[in-house]
Amino acid sequence: MYNPLTISVIIVYFICLFICIITIVHIFHHHKIFGTVLNSILNILAVFIIGIIYSTLFIISIIIYHSEIVNVLLWKLSLIMGFIALELVVIVSYFMLEYKKIPFFPLLSYTILLGFLIGSLFFLDSIQIINKSSNSSPYLITDLSDINFIFHPLPGLITILFITLFLINLLYLGIKLYFQSREPKVIIGFSINAIILWIPLIFYILYIIFPLPVYRELHIIFLMINAIVLCITLIKRPEMFQVLTNKVFFLNIYHKSGILLYSYKFEKEGILTDSVIWGNILIGINHILSEFIDSRDKIDMLQTKKAKIIVNYNNEYGFAVLVISNQKNEILVNLMENFTNEFKDRYKNELMEIQDLNKIIDVSDFKDAKEIVEENFKIYL
Repeated sequence: MYNPLTISVIIVYFICLFICIITIVHIFHHHKIFGTVLNSILNILAVFIIGIIYSTLFIISIIIYHSEIVNVLLWKLSLIMGFIALELVVIVSYFMLEYKKIPFFPLLSYTILLGFLIGSLFFLDSIQIINKSSNSSPYLITDLSDINFIFHPLPGLITILFITLFLINLLYLGIKLYFQSREPKVIIGFSINAIILWIPLIFYILYIIFPLPVYRELHIIFLMINAIVLCITLIKRPEMFQVLTNKVFFLNIYHKSGILLYSYKFEKEGILTDSVIWGNILIGINHILSEFIDSRDKIDMLQTKKAKIIVNYNNEYGFAVLVISNQKNEILVNLMENFTNEFKDRYKNELMEIQDLNKIIDVSDFKDAKEIVEENFKIYL
C-alpha cells in the first residue's frame, strides 16, 4: 500500500509531465511571441530539462528499485541535469536584463562547479544508497523512506556551494530587474517563480546535510510545482521572458524627403525629453534620410548619451522607421522589421502617391498608424 507522500509525488509528477509537454508544443508553435528563436529554444530547454528529464530521473530513482548500481546512476544523472537546468535558468534570467549579455563570472563559476561535481561522481562511494526494503529487485517502492541516498562530503559540498551561489544570484537578479524594469509589476511573475524555486533548493540542501527522505520528497514536489508555474507563465505571459529592461521612448516614421509622417511617444513620463533626444540627432537626420535610398552602407543606429536611435529602412516606398530606445537588441530589431512591413502593406497606396518629392504630403493619411504601433510594440506599453 502506497503511503500518502508517495501518492502525492506520483500525482504531481504526471500533472507536471503533462503540462510541460503542452508548454513545449505551445512554444514551438508560437515561437514568434517570445521575441527570438534563441529565446524560444532556451525556454523549451528549461522546461524540458527541469520538468521532464530531471524530474523523471529523480522519480524513477526513488520509486523503482532496479539495483544499487542503476539507482545510484539515475540519481547521479538527475544531479547533473539539475545543475544544467539551473545554469539555463541563470542564462534566461540574464537575458531578461539584457539580451545575449551574460556576466562572465557567474557562468564560469557554475561551469567549474559542474565540472568538479562530474569529476567527484566518478568515485565509487561518492553517493551511497541505503535500501531498507526486504523485497527482491526490481520492484516498485511503496514507501519512499525505504530508499535513501547518502552524499560523500565532496559532492555534497560542491552541490551545496552551487545551490547557494545560484540562490544569491537569483536574489540579485530579482532586485536588479525590479529597479531596472520598464514595468515593475511584470516582475511579480518572476518573483513568484523565484520564491517557489528557493523552497525546493533549500530542501535539497537540507537533504544533503540531514539525509531524511521527507526533505527529498518535498524538494521534488515543490520543484515540479515551480515547473508548472513556469509553464503557465510561459503560456499566459510570454512577454515576461523578453528583455524587461529594454525601454522604447519614441517611434518616428520619416519620408525620404525628411518629412515626419508619424510619431508615437511610449514613455509618458520618461527620463528623456524631446529636446534632449532631438537636439542630438537633428543635425544629421535630414542628410541620412535624403541619402539612404542610394546608399549601400546605410547607418542603422545613432547613439546619444542616453539613448540609441535605431533605423529600419524601406527602399521600395521611400521611408524609414526610427525607434529611440535605451538599448538595441535582436528582439527590438525584429519588432521594427515586422512593424515596417505592416506599415508598408497598409499604406502602400499613400506611399506610392508621395514618391514624387514635389508632391504635397498630407501626414494625416497616416494617423491610424497608432494601431500598428500598439499591436507590434505592445510589450513596451
